[in-house]
Amino acid sequence: MAIGGVTAALWFLVAVISCVESKYIAYNTTPSVVPGKLNVHLVPHTHDDVGWLKTVDQYYVGSNNSIQGACVQNVLDSLVPALLADKNRKFIYVEMAFFQRWWRQQSETVKSVVKELVNSGQLEFINGGMCMHDEAAPHYIDMIDQTTLGHRFLKQEFGYTPRIGWQIDPFGHSAVQAYLLGAEVGFDSLFFGRIDYQDRAKRKSEKSLEVVWRGSKTLGSSSQVFAGAFPENYEPPSGFYFEVNDDSPVVQDDTLLFDYNVEERVNDFVAAAMSQANITRTNHIMWTMGTDFKYQYANSWFRNMDKLIHYVNKDGRVNALYSTPSIYTDAKHATDESWPLKTDDYFPYADRANGYWTGYFTSRPALKGYVRMMSGYYLAARQLEFLEGRQSSGLTTELLAEAMAIAQHHDAVSGTEKQHVANDYAKRLSIGYSKAAAVVESSLACLTELNMSSGCRKPSTKFEQCPLLNVSYCPASEAKLENGKDLVVVVYNSLGWKREDIVRIPVSGESVVVRNAEGKEIESQLLPIANESLGMRNFYVKVHLGVSPVGLPKYWLAFGASVPPLGFSTYVVSHSDKMGSKSVISKVERTEGSNNNSVRVGQGNLVLTYVADEGKLIQYHNTKSLVKASLQQSYKYYIGDDGSGADPQASGAYIFRPSDSVAIKPEGKVAFTVIRGPILDEVHQRINPWISQITRVYKRKEHAEVEFTVGPIPVDDFIGKEVVTQFMTTMMTNKIFYTDSSGRDFIKRIRDYRSDWDLQVNQPVAGNYYPINLGIYIKDNSTEFSVLVDRSVGGSSIKDGQVELMLHRRLLHDDSRGVAEALDEVVCDKNQCEGLTAQGKFYLRIDPLGEGAKWRRKMGQEIYSPFLLAFTEQDGGKWTNSHATSFSATGPSYSLPDNVALLTLQELEDGTVLLRLAHLYEMGEDEDFSVMSSVDLRKLLLGKKISKITELSLSANQERVEMEKKRMNWKVEGASEDVPFRLYFLPRAGESLKDG
Repeated sequence: MAIGGVTAALWFLVAVISCVESKYIAYNTTPSVVPGKLNVHLVPHTHDDVGWLKTVDQYYVGSNNSIQGACVQNVLDSLVPALLADKNRKFIYVEMAFFQRWWRQQSETVKSVVKELVNSGQLEFINGGMCMHDEAAPHYIDMIDQTTLGHRFLKQEFGYTPRIGWQIDPFGHSAVQAYLLGAEVGFDSLFFGRIDYQDRAKRKSEKSLEVVWRGSKTLGSSSQVFAGAFPENYEPPSGFYFEVNDDSPVVQDDTLLFDYNVEERVNDFVAAAMSQANITRTNHIMWTMGTDFKYQYANSWFRNMDKLIHYVNKDGRVNALYSTPSIYTDAKHATDESWPLKTDDYFPYADRANGYWTGYFTSRPALKGYVRMMSGYYLAARQLEFLEGRQSSGLTTELLAEAMAIAQHHDAVSGTEKQHVANDYAKRLSIGYSKAAAVVESSLACLTELNMSSGCRKPSTKFEQCPLLNVSYCPASEAKLENGKDLVVVVYNSLGWKREDIVRIPVSGESVVVRNAEGKEIESQLLPIANESLGMRNFYVKVHLGVSPVGLPKYWLAFGASVPPLGFSTYVVSHSDKMGSKSVISKVERTEGSNNNSVRVGQGNLVLTYVADEGKLIQYHNTKSLVKASLQQSYKYYIGDDGSGADPQASGAYIFRPSDSVAIKPEGKVAFTVIRGPILDEVHQRINPWISQITRVYKRKEHAEVEFTVGPIPVDDFIGKEVVTQFMTTMMTNKIFYTDSSGRDFIKRIRDYRSDWDLQVNQPVAGNYYPINLGIYIKDNSTEFSVLVDRSVGGSSIKDGQVELMLHRRLLHDDSRGVAEALDEVVCDKNQCEGLTAQGKFYLRIDPLGEGAKWRRKMGQEIYSPFLLAFTEQDGGKWTNSHATSFSATGPSYSLPDNVALLTLQELEDGTVLLRLAHLYEMGEDEDFSVMSSVDLRKLLLGKKISKITELSLSANQERVEMEKKRMNWKVEGASEDVPFRLYFLPRAGESLKDG
């Protein structure tokens, strides 16, 4: 009976099902904002990292999926038919490095369809740079360049101008991003995902996640932007993920199937919307419907969002619609609401009490240094490409442009990627450099030709460059000068003003003299190369080039070079059987056994004093400025927390969590060597077996240059180490110090303080670290102490009167932020592996109060744009008779004003020229230079006919006049109107261009 009963029941169920047919449901997704209701803007998006756990190529094609199942091709292939299925569906795409690859592979039919989707507003490009750049480690020039590259692509292919900034994943946000890469590129708003957890909590309670951000005290309201931080991250609310393998409940609306849940899903939607509405002003909220590498099967997302919009709107409690950040911004603006004012930045970022994302400010210091070196090189290479003429040689700087753009990604120069991905970025930069180097060498060969009237055809001169000068390797300068051969050194200056600096190249012998273009011998100095440098040279040359260097150079040859703006000067190094009258071998003084209690170093205005038996710096004295101050330097390392305590948070690629610090004391009695000569003095110090430094004091300069070598950091004690150098003065600084914002403006910092909320201090060191791209300084009522850097580092002033920089990190534990790999960089040559050695420079100076900005600004430009050196051999004495020995693109005796920098001089594909000039000083920063300046373009570009000048947005994709017409005005809560320091001029050809 039981069996028969079950059979009967099953027969009845089948009979019922067979009598009912499934019906097609036409979901109503018509977009509309409903006044008086809470409007939920669903923004479908994917966040596609341009490299992170996989390389950029692996992410694009979907290979190496054992690491991460991600394929950008799948996303874009899947997206087009999903959008075509419903004209109301929308999608935003961000990273042009990926989209550009995909676009080039499409048929004309597909391209036509995509253009229609863009024109209709279904597909919207947001941000529009080649990548979503980091905001701590990149220099602002690189941020501009990578954004411009993407914006030009969109303009050329679609006639499209992005409206919205979308920095949803970088780990903190800079003021420069707000006003330069926000307002000045024409964005109406800027959205981001990561702000400090304490800041976010307060902003939620005050409904102040969205603000009007004035990132520049100089430009004020003229460059403000509407900015919004998401309530949590850039993902959907919990339970609304719809990738095919996500575990959120789908919307099951077929009554003939089990698990029908429309009412449940609508209630979940309304509850999540109301929760967000409680922390948001106005009746508009945004849901970011997507996250990393989602929409590989786009219909899975759109199918569920179609249903949600349809059923939620039938329910009527809230209104849901497909939207984009542009639509959302317009809706917010239409409410005429007043918004809180934000004037500084969002650094540092912490996501929990012990989770300060301040370690990545220094992570992978060698990659950071390489990116910065290539940045200055790319600026100079574009100038030379323009001066020769872009089309004349067929060579271009495009590969370096693309490699540099990708390297600005927030998991690239940041140092937060896996090791194999970091290697991939470096390889791309190397390939890009080789192509740009060919442009440089070709351009210099042409510019040195005496007869340029008919244009440059095939110059006979072959130049070489030395990208490994940092490890004392330069085959061109090390070659023995035999059979009457001379070494010709062409020194190019990419700055807009005349520059005098010291050239240093390795040479093999001591019998050399240096002459200028007129054949007159000039002062030169031979300095012995430190043993640490030679050791690095042998290992790293083999690592990078695959061959062992031949021989060892014996000396650094140093001589002064004077080079006109946007031009070059020529110097000739010749063999001499006897030392020239102005060629001097440095005097070497060792301190062992010295009877002197102190050692003074420096023969010009600057003198440093050391304690002889301790090797300790004790005093800084500038006889010109009359500054005489106590100054001490030391090294120490922080012990990286291993996460074994109650809080499992470890120090890693992202996170800086020190558990303790250890002073690095010299082993035994310190011996240091002083090298003296007519051009500069050097102090060589071996701090311990894996830290050494050379301090240089130049006769004609008033700052000290410190070249450090740190590594390999030993970890055989199983302790991860984060190495810092500290400078201590007696200055009374009252917890205040200043750090730059992306290499541009300086922002006041106060230790253990945030202006936006009452800081709960959990990490007194890591929580006071800030990104440093240009420099850091402190001041009291009489002096300023400044330290400038040659790459991105982290730094702070942990005690009054003190400045510290983190130079290198080697850690043994992952910090659980996704990279799943310890920051333990190892360099291998076949079977020989060792920890990474980091080498770099920083520069220091003490000035009377109010005078430091002049040095910081000018020296900052010189650090970013060092001399570019090119070498060739010629028969003795013949070069000056057959070649141009000097050149300047500017008019005679003309240079840019001291407060104006040349950021870009680039010939574009269509023959137009992109010129960017920047005023270096903020309002009130310097009494003499924080003033309006004028530039005469006729003299700046002498010999170039200017037929038309058009002032553009910062990313050069629209005319500024039109951009200003479209600029949105936002009401600011409780803020008085400012008077922005801003004037725009659009001169006619032949008139001067004024820059404010």
